[in-house]
Amino acid sequence: MTTTTPRPIPDGVPERIRHYIGGELVDSADGAVLDVIDPVTNEVYVRAAAGKKADIDRAVAAARKAFTEGPWPKLLPRERSRVLNRVADLVEARDKKLAALESFDSGLPISQALGQARRAAENFRFFADLIVAQADDTYKVPGRQVNYVNRKPIGVAGLITPWNTPFMLESWKLAPALATGNTVVLKPAEFTPLSASLWAEIFEEAGLPQGVFNLVNGFGEEAGDALVKHPDVPLISFTGESGTGSLIFGNAAPFLKGLSMELGGKSPAIVFADADLETAIDATIFGVFSLNGERCTAGSRILVERAIYDEFVERYAEQAKRVVVGDPSEPTTEVGALVHPEHYEKVMKYIEIGKTEGRLVAGGGRPDGFPTGNYVAPTVFADVKPDARIFQEEIFGPVVAITPFDSEEEALALANNTKYGLAAYVWTNDLKRAHNFAQSVEAGMVWLNSNNVRDLRTPFGGVKASGLGHEGGYRSIDFYTDQQAVHINLGEVHNPAFGKR
Repeated sequence: MTTTTPRPIPDGVPERIRHYIGGELVDSADGAVLDVIDPVTNEVYVRAAAGKKADIDRAVAAARKAFTEGPWPKLLPRERSRVLNRVADLVEARDKKLAALESFDSGLPISQALGQARRAAENFRFFADLIVAQADDTYKVPGRQVNYVNRKPIGVAGLITPWNTPFMLESWKLAPALATGNTVVLKPAEFTPLSASLWAEIFEEAGLPQGVFNLVNGFGEEAGDALVKHPDVPLISFTGESGTGSLIFGNAAPFLKGLSMELGGKSPAIVFADADLETAIDATIFGVFSLNGERCTAGSRILVERAIYDEFVERYAEQAKRVVVGDPSEPTTEVGALVHPEHYEKVMKYIEIGKTEGRLVAGGGRPDGFPTGNYVAPTVFADVKPDARIFQEEIFGPVVAITPFDSEEEALALANNTKYGLAAYVWTNDLKRAHNFAQSVEAGMVWLNSNNVRDLRTPFGGVKASGLGHEGGYRSIDFYTDQQAVHINLGEVHNPAFGKR
């Protein structure tokens, strides 16, 4: 591990990070802790409680008690909405502090971390509004029967979140789970527990009853595994990589749990010759290098029509070289430090593989002026074949593969030629082609001449190895509630009389 001068630690970092169970900050039952590393120096700057089965058991018991005995599931939607709106207000009031802590913990550029904090507030405000405006189905047969749907919270929701944009992605799960009246146990990623530790104070100040929100830090194979296997947790919402998703699927199967899993991606960005080239280059640069490339929807495979291929590659490479790599706390930084030395080594190994699979036209290693820390220069490979590992496998860093195509049919075949199917981006001025291509590509989400701007009412999720189920808008309400059908007879009872003579 590299040793260097420690960075100034931002205000608000606790002396240690603890679990939050039943309204109290607590240590692990066995006293275990884990090191939390500053990605710029790779030095330990705080230690977090490392939860295991005993801690998950305590958290689930607190959440179960709050669900069966507490007021939260029984509150009117408007009453829960008021609490969620107060949460949103508090997050907005703390946005700069949240961004500073998130940036320090994850290596995310501060300007992008600030946007993610504000998005977290919007997630809570959106679901606060949605549960008040929500209308459920009623079916009438005049004079005979009325049927209506009654939604009920399910119980304890287990929420397992990743280390990329952790605070925002935690809000994405917490807001709908709480809005619908469930109680929760959150298990944040072990690499980035800092911003998650702020939820306890926010929820307390907003008036959330004790036990409704519980937090257990720890490793996925210990705390996460115990949460997935706990018999009193009927729901698991997970965001992470596809291999872990497969393990969760198998471990949850004996309990027949409800699962929502947003997994990995190797999303294509398809650029046709008639596209607005400058806009497409700007979008595809942002699409893979923003958030340090550590984003599930990154357009990390760029497919370019051959008529413009050489020009695109040249311009793309030159612009990638100008992307500003720097200290995450600097407002001008566009790519910061990768989250952890383990992940840095993984990305660097893929870059070395890429040098044997494609033509390196930008980056290719550690950027100049950054001898330490988890810094990777924005890296661009051209002429990448579809069987290359850097074309097929998720790298999750600032690395992109560019491949030419000659026809729309070839572009579609290349786009669909991975096990993943999370997102796709299509750049063309041919409206007919855009819609037809979007409907044929194997992706849960498609952006046409746009880049990752999503209305919160729309479904979010993938196909193939990129996920199971969808969240967002009413899909989240569906996942976190049981839909009970109630039937009322209005006329003569229609009931065959068995056993009468």
